Amino acid sequence: MAETGLERLKLMVVDDEPDNLELLYRTFRRDFHVFKASNALSAIDILEKEGEMAVIISDQRMPEMNGTEFLSLTVERFPDTIRILLTGFTDVEDLVDAINSGQVFKYITKPWKPDRLKDVVEQAADTYRVVKKRTQELSRALRRESLFNAVTTAIRESLDYRSMLQKIVATLGQSFDATYCFLRPVESDRITIDEFSYQDSKSDEKCFPIEPEALINEVLATRKYQLSKTWDESYPCYQLVMPLIYQQQLLAILTLCQYRRDRPWKEEDIQLIAGVSEQAALAVSQAKLYQRLQEKQEQIHLELEVARQIQNNLLRQQLPQINNAKIQACCLPAREVGGDFFEVFVHPKGDLWVAVGDVSGKGVPAALFMASAISVLRRELSQETPAMPNVVMQNLNHALCDDLISNNYFITLVLARYTPATKELVYANAGHVYPLVWSRHASSSEEPQYLETRGVPLGILPKWQAKSGTMLLSTGDTLLLASDGITEAIFDNSMLKPDGLWKLLQKQKKPLCLDNLLARIQADTDTQEDDQTILALEVL
Repeated sequence: MAETGLERLKLMVVDDEPDNLELLYRTFRRDFHVFKASNALSAIDILEKEGEMAVIISDQRMPEMNGTEFLSLTVERFPDTIRILLTGFTDVEDLVDAINSGQVFKYITKPWKPDRLKDVVEQAADTYRVVKKRTQELSRALRRESLFNAVTTAIRESLDYRSMLQKIVATLGQSFDATYCFLRPVESDRITIDEFSYQDSKSDEKCFPIEPEALINEVLATRKYQLSKTWDESYPCYQLVMPLIYQQQLLAILTLCQYRRDRPWKEEDIQLIAGVSEQAALAVSQAKLYQRLQEKQEQIHLELEVARQIQNNLLRQQLPQINNAKIQACCLPAREVGGDFFEVFVHPKGDLWVAVGDVSGKGVPAALFMASAISVLRRELSQETPAMPNVVMQNLNHALCDDLISNNYFITLVLARYTPATKELVYANAGHVYPLVWSRHASSSEEPQYLETRGVPLGILPKWQAKSGTMLLSTGDTLLLASDGITEAIFDNSMLKPDGLWKLLQKQKKPLCLDNLLARIQADTDTQEDDQTILALEVL
């Protein structure tokens, strides 16, 4: 049973009879490091000095303090110790009390048989080894979990990639008693110029790491940790260089330094650092990806802001002044760029052209088709003698339909020509919201006139066909063109619709202000779901 090649376990024997005490000592001295005590108080003194025993064998009947009382005092401080009670008692209640209060492993009656006692002690030693092994495993598992939780918490508290790296190096440096610790990111298997460091605040001197370049180069080459000792009688230094690898990609190199220490990290510490490094590498990889995503999003945001400004500049920034007429127009995209647009064009011959259009969908694709539609529309209206509105629609459809159809997009558009001299309004509608016409002289109970002549949207069919509608406007009449982002807006917990828009118009203060109207519509919803465009032509 001798502990060959291993450190002998400590065993204490306690008995007030010198012969028994000596016999117990001789029985186990070859296999254990044996401590003798003639009474419980002496045994307590030995425990204070020597610490935990693997096994304690105690006599029950002793002066001042019996074996049960003595063993019960050792339970809280040394829970892993295996306790054996020697007793001449045959009283069952005393034995039960000894087992319960003293957590006694076995009890042996006097006089004992040497072979029986050896077997019991051997069982006790084996039990102690198993208990210690499991306790150490549990302790390592708890430490590992605690450290993992600390690293996870540090990572979650990080606001960005750089702060995460600083949190990781500080957490690992503190957890493993490093005098100095630094972490350097790796890009394409090359060390970057960035460095994140930690230094023990309890250090009484300013410490700088001994150059670990050779170790770092070795880690870069092998992707395995390196441990070294730089020895100086007055200034020993241990260095551990650990790679942070995720999915075979080397992300960073961690270096921990310990100064003026008697020994380097234990193997279990190194394995624990390696395990935490794997967790940290996963977090670093995710943070790096997130940072790149943020940078990409910022780039996209800047590009969209430029696109928004370009698109906004495509719309008329200043509306023309027309005798005996007032024009207002507003366009609010739901995103940075959108598919809604309006046009106000005064022909040299005096006709006023107004339009409101809506490209299906949102965002950049809709904005590109919106720009194409405005370009083609202005080309058509700039002719020496522009065609009738329905013919202009046919030309727009012919120019745009191939691209619209191939990309599953379409455009709704209402286009009107107003001649101030005759007050004639001629319009064409390609699947757009019906325009409204009303007079300020009408009573509040009168409904507006909806201009219902309409064809299909542009880009649905290769050839667009519909008639133009015609009407005469009078002084005090107002023509209102709106996109479906207005009529489908949520107002008073329901869709506004054309009827709701009319009721809202009636409640607006005179004269009509489209900015105030849009502000009233948007005040009733938290999020603008669609582009909103509205244009008004009032005959004075």
